[in-house]
Amino acid sequence: MHSEKEDLTMKGARRQERQAALENPDSGIGVCGWLLVLFSLLLMVVTLPVSIWMCIKIVKEYERAIIFRLGRIIRGGAKGPGLFFILPCTDSFINVDMRTITFDIPPQEVLTKDSVTVSVDGVVYYRVQNATLAVANITNADAATRLLAQTTLRNVLGTKNLAEILSDREEIAHSMQSTLDDATDDWGIKVERVEIKDVKLPQQLQRAMAAEAEATREARAKVIAAEGEMNASRALKEASLVIAESPSALQLRYLQTLNTIAAEKNSTIIFPLPLEMMQGFIKH
Repeated sequence: MHSEKEDLTMKGARRQERQAALENPDSGIGVCGWLLVLFSLLLMVVTLPVSIWMCIKIVKEYERAIIFRLGRIIRGGAKGPGLFFILPCTDSFINVDMRTITFDIPPQEVLTKDSVTVSVDGVVYYRVQNATLAVANITNADAATRLLAQTTLRNVLGTKNLAEILSDREEIAHSMQSTLDDATDDWGIKVERVEIKDVKLPQQLQRAMAAEAEATREARAKVIAAEGEMNASRALKEASLVIAESPSALQLRYLQTLNTIAAEKNSTIIFPLPLEMMQGFIKH
């Protein structure tokens, strides 16, 4: 727990150092730069009130503006939301969307650790945490994050077995999130969530796994049936011992069987006779 807090603190400190280095360069814009800025101010004053419409810009609540003056990021970092001013001719700006962005990871053919080829896709949720780093440190943060997510998915799944991929999706997603978050920290990107959507197996492997599962179920059913037969034989043995001790119990069993047959409305009733009744006729 303490190590995670320390890592977050170190990441925040490094991010602030990088942002400060971008906003406070070692060299200024120079004498010529200041002359151009003064000329731009003079031009704005001369062309008032028309120029005021060119100087006022508006950014929405979910946006931030990075202002460049003669190609350098001005101090103060990102501007917005609301109104901000720029100087004509010398200033330019880039709007950065700070909302959470989602994208699907295309299905990736991955060879697992146990040499099984699977097709896995997913979804990533991320947002721009630092607009200055997202503009100054990378050309296209969105495209770079998408490509990095694909390679990260391949790398993470390549170290897992098929059973781990099918059962430990949450752990794989958490590992991908941590890896992506560390890699995109220099770009001002915060990866909020990663989810594994679907794991597709080859048809032959699906049939083999289905046959294996069916064989396992059949073996379990046979074992259960054998255990039932064994328990039934034990119960019959105990019942035979009880009946042998009490001959009247056998007669009661006969009557119970007749009652069961009669309840089914059969046209034929079989009435068993005790062997003792037949012994007299056999003697004669």
